[in-house]
Amino acid sequence: MTQFVLAACAEMIWRDRPIEWRASRLKEMGFGVGLWNWPEHDLAKLEATGASFTIMNGYLTGRLTDDEGAAELLRTARETAQVGKRLGVQRLNLHGTGLGDGGLPVQPIEVVTGAMWLKARETLCRVVDMAEEEGVTFTLENLNLSVDHPGVPFGRAEDTLALVSSVGHPRLRLNLDLYHAQIGEGNLIELCRKCLPFIGEIQVADVPGRCEPGTGEVNWHGIAKALKAMGYGGPVGMEAFAAGDPEVALEAFRNAFTV
Repeated sequence: MTQFVLAACAEMIWRDRPIEWRASRLKEMGFGVGLWNWPEHDLAKLEATGASFTIMNGYLTGRLTDDEGAAELLRTARETAQVGKRLGVQRLNLHGTGLGDGGLPVQPIEVVTGAMWLKARETLCRVVDMAEEEGVTFTLENLNLSVDHPGVPFGRAEDTLALVSSVGHPRLRLNLDLYHAQIGEGNLIELCRKCLPFIGEIQVADVPGRCEPGTGEVNWHGIAKALKAMGYGGPVGMEAFAAGDPEVALEAFRNAFTV
């Protein structure tokens, strides 16, 4: 029996509890901790939990697609890298553009031009140079465009794979979010196989509803068996709401990914 290194997004469960309580409880249950935006939290209290922080948003503002946005992304990513090192965060997460209320892009882009693709790759190369200086690793996450994040550039997994593979550096990996991919692309096992050399973390939530495995249409245990057969050894993070009791949701997640 093999169990993956499992983590859960602290922002999405026990939402009536302080974030440091959530991090401590996840640690007690044997899970790593995923975070969103660090300025909303008391870093000293999070640090004191001793939790293993697997991933955190790696920037505050900015975007990949133009000079002004790239400069802002690099500035806030370097600032965030300092926080990541303080907490021992293993991966710092990026998107094609900054997200605002409800996950909507601060600056939506409906048509991604060739020039934007070239600028995005150049920006990511600059991120990698900074990551080398700081000794950190960034990930680029795919997002679905039809339900949660319309107008985000480079949202599809095929787009994030194209960018990350073209940069080709171990300081830049994929945050392969299978919830988003199921909505936008499907064929999840083959997608995992295609992305495998570049994955830094896999994130999961069931579809529809964005709750724990077993609440929707995806055969997560089958995906777990396929990942094991592929030799995937990285973390799997539940970035999902709990349909009911959070501890029951976390155990369902653990069971799905114990193979």
